[in-house]
Amino acid sequence: MRVQLAIALAHLRHRRRSTLVSLMGIMLGVAFFLAVSALMRGSEQDFLKRLVDNSPHITVSDQFRAARRQPAELRWPVAAVAISNIKPPVETRGIRSYRSKLAAIEQLPGLRIAPLLRGSAVLSFADQQQGVSVSGIVPARMQAVSTIDEQMVKGTLDDLAANPNGLVIGQGLADKFQLGLGSTVNMVAASGGTRTMKVVGIFRTGNAAYDEGETFTLLKRAQVILARPDRVNRFIIQLTDPYAARGVAADIEQQLGYKAVSWSEASEDILSLLQVRNVIMYSVVTAILVVASFGIYNTISTIVIDKRRDIAILKAIGFQAADIRRIFLYQGTIIGLLGSAAGLLLGYGMMHLLALVELKPPGVTDVVHLPLWWGAEQYLLAVTFALSACLGAACLPANKAGKLQPVDTLRGAT
Repeated sequence: MRVQLAIALAHLRHRRRSTLVSLMGIMLGVAFFLAVSALMRGSEQDFLKRLVDNSPHITVSDQFRAARRQPAELRWPVAAVAISNIKPPVETRGIRSYRSKLAAIEQLPGLRIAPLLRGSAVLSFADQQQGVSVSGIVPARMQAVSTIDEQMVKGTLDDLAANPNGLVIGQGLADKFQLGLGSTVNMVAASGGTRTMKVVGIFRTGNAAYDEGETFTLLKRAQVILARPDRVNRFIIQLTDPYAARGVAADIEQQLGYKAVSWSEASEDILSLLQVRNVIMYSVVTAILVVASFGIYNTISTIVIDKRRDIAILKAIGFQAADIRRIFLYQGTIIGLLGSAAGLLLGYGMMHLLALVELKPPGVTDVVHLPLWWGAEQYLLAVTFALSACLGAACLPANKAGKLQPVDTLRGAT
């Protein structure tokens, strides 16, 4: 084995220029693999963090996943006559006995929950009107499941508790109506309820539609305005482990009957898009390493052609075909290991340079840094792909060298 390794190193040193070109190809391939992977995975992690942190992990609504079956259908499932177009009775929508259901969900470990009554209303101020969504909340519970309190620029959610007619609005709506803390606006709900509300807080999320169309008030006040006494129509749930949301949502739905949607179910289209993007990303960076491996193939093939007589002599003195193949596989492995080591250092440096890049998108006041992922997994993947490409490129020349016939070669046969 030492003899074979020494011969492999001697061949590589003899063709230094070709060896150096091959090393540079693998080095650049690994470096770009790390840089692209860090950017793509970093942006994915950043997007999922924003998606998970800024939206409920589970939303329980006052709906049912499937329509309830009629009593007649349950009693006579194979009846000859079917009744269609049955109009359900008019009733107040919402989750019935929500307090007991809230207490039941709270018994589950690792979650925080808040009740919410959401409806539509029209705000009017100085001959200006704006349709908005009204969310009736319990401030203390809302702070535990939402980041809205962290995005307040004026006032806090706690100020709602001190003012029964308090209203928290977005910065976009405040700018449109020229409102500030203490301003009063008229709110008219679709049910006919009306109330004069006082602005006690202003938030800014950066989402223009949300900042202009979302408002918060006390749950009891929303129940009066929306004419839904003792009702809520949503439970907002945050979990300690967001990735357990799908299973917990299924348990809650089975227990309560109401539809429970996890964040992963609500964002299936986005998650599938991220999967496709990862496949494209790994295909591109792997293609870079495959292209770099052609340099190794060319180097080792040239060595095989130049060293045919040496190979014949080695076989004549007792080397087997497997020993010859192993010499050239060692060459591919050496180039792969050295190129990977240099590529890891170069890629690490490129990642640090990318981390220093600052961007300021149009209309955004805050400076944005490129999100990078520093996980060890990508380093292992880069080395694995590089070594696989190098060994694959070395296999064909190695097999060709192992099949050379020493007698024909020494006689000068082609």
